[in-house]
Amino acid sequence: MISGKTTLIAHIGYPTESFKAPMIYNPWFNQQGIDAVVVPMGAKAEDYPAVIKALATLTNLRGALVTMPHKITTMSLVDEVTPTARIAGACNAILKRPDGTLLGDQFDGAGFVRGVERKGRALHGTRVLVSGAGGVGSAIAASLAAAGVAELALFDANTASAEALAGRLREHYPLLVVKTGSKDPAGFDVVVNATPLGMKEGDPLPFDIDRIAPTTFVGEVVMKSEYTPLLRAALDKGCAVQVGTDMLFEMIPAYLEFFGFGTATADQLRATAQIQY
Repeated sequence: MISGKTTLIAHIGYPTESFKAPMIYNPWFNQQGIDAVVVPMGAKAEDYPAVIKALATLTNLRGALVTMPHKITTMSLVDEVTPTARIAGACNAILKRPDGTLLGDQFDGAGFVRGVERKGRALHGTRVLVSGAGGVGSAIAASLAAAGVAELALFDANTASAEALAGRLREHYPLLVVKTGSKDPAGFDVVVNATPLGMKEGDPLPFDIDRIAPTTFVGEVVMKSEYTPLLRAALDKGCAVQVGTDMLFEMIPAYLEFFGFGTATADQLRATAQIQY
């Protein structure tokens, strides 16, 4: 039951149809007796700054979950960002502090890496290709670097985005080998789709599946369906994979702590979640 005492968390992005977070958070809040609710809010890019400004004035708002296409823009709309968000160049979480100021943080990358490592896949010393240098791809790359990968190859249709991310990574991780310009998956231990490819019917695959070895681990961020065309093709080749929602379940405990709602394990959240596709 939503009442006048309910704390609001906005879930902002566009479009909203593929949002899965409300189906995880809200059943958890209900089971735990936490009077809070995650509310999907569709905001187009041109309207987003005004939406954030208006939301910040709400007295019962705790903060916001931020998703595509607003994670990079958010950096300039908050009063302070954490070091993690600064390296990633993107925010996916906003906390409204008691004094009304906004703090931006970033949990995408941590969620992705935790998911891979929980599957028993060691990342230290590996070669990884990340396609997509936007908000989520930048965050994943930053967390992969922190996990000790030996080489990161970055690709983005916007070359400047990939180069900028490479520069931030080299600055913070001088021993890391960082390359840009190619999305050829041959020879990599892990490949990650951090682009929107797979959200629409008929999208091309983000990688040449014939060039992916059966020993390669394939990660996905798209949540339009549990097993995207990329993941189905990877499974057919014998690859181990990670679905988009795995990243979500692994990052939510960090979000809960950020918003001051305690914590949970990914398994506990899965037990109460009511995800639909």
